[in-house]
Amino acid sequence: MSIRLVAMIFLVLLAWNQGTTFAHEVRPGLLQLTEVAPGRFEVLWKVPARGDRVLALQPAFSNDCRQVTSPTARIADNASMSRWILDCGTQGMEGAEIRIDGLAATMIDVLVRIEWQNGTVKSQILRPNDTAFQVGGGAQAVPVWGYLTLGIEHILLGIDHLLFVLGLMLVVNGTWLLVKTITAFTVAHSITLGLATLGFVHVPQAPVEAVIALSIVFVASELARQRNEQPNVMARYPWIVAFTFGLLHGFGFAGALNEVGLPQTDIPLALLCFNVGVELGQLGFVGSVLGIMWVFHRAVGPTPLWLPQVAAYGIGSVASFWVIERVVIMAFGGSL
Repeated sequence: MSIRLVAMIFLVLLAWNQGTTFAHEVRPGLLQLTEVAPGRFEVLWKVPARGDRVLALQPAFSNDCRQVTSPTARIADNASMSRWILDCGTQGMEGAEIRIDGLAATMIDVLVRIEWQNGTVKSQILRPNDTAFQVGGGAQAVPVWGYLTLGIEHILLGIDHLLFVLGLMLVVNGTWLLVKTITAFTVAHSITLGLATLGFVHVPQAPVEAVIALSIVFVASELARQRNEQPNVMARYPWIVAFTFGLLHGFGFAGALNEVGLPQTDIPLALLCFNVGVELGQLGFVGSVLGIMWVFHRAVGPTPLWLPQVAAYGIGSVASFWVIERVVIMAFGGSL
């Protein structure tokens, strides 16, 4: 067993665990309240969906707030969006408690954004371990560290992105070559994340997610070919391949950020913090894997010859399932 054994086992376990679940269950939700008359708010409630499957989450309000119109709901861009009018009386939203029922049973965050008629804005991020907050007085800036955390969580809990990065680490030989490859991937997804989030480029999210899964299939096939000592593209030009697929992964990151429906004035700050969070999470993941590999390299012997092939075919199979699932959802709006 060598330094690659732990990484191979990790790949197999990740693939086995994620084969029948969403790869993006950590996409954030959005609860946006816009005051349209004194004490009366238009509510936009947006939660992740996959085909006809929608997370069982529901906002709840105190302070005598009551729903005065029936919700209108639709599913678009892998999200369920509902709108209704909420009347909170003469006291308005000040002092009200807002909570998200069902959030504790998920892995997602929900951005709550309240905008009053006088231009005052409040933003708060609710998490599975912090599902409610009380609305106080005064304006509140967009939670900078909240977007940073969203970026870290998205990369660390986005299993398809992790599988791609780990696949790069397994295919590439040599520390300097690995540094160049990971750097190329980072630069590429930062470019498209910025372009897509700022609105310069628009790519539909469903095809992007399908092609991201295809990129994992490609890396798995290159790993299998490498173990068979066959010439492959990754061995010769790993940084070029990483950069090319990194552009696609950047669109995936942008989709996660855009799904909270931030207004244009908030996007630059959110983009910077989210991107930094993604990079910190990626660096933490790469460093952790390298550390574990180094420890096992010092403690154990050579890698069994069969294990790399099991990892390659296991990851390729799971990624192929993701491709099929995402294409079916994209084409028919259903699920496997």
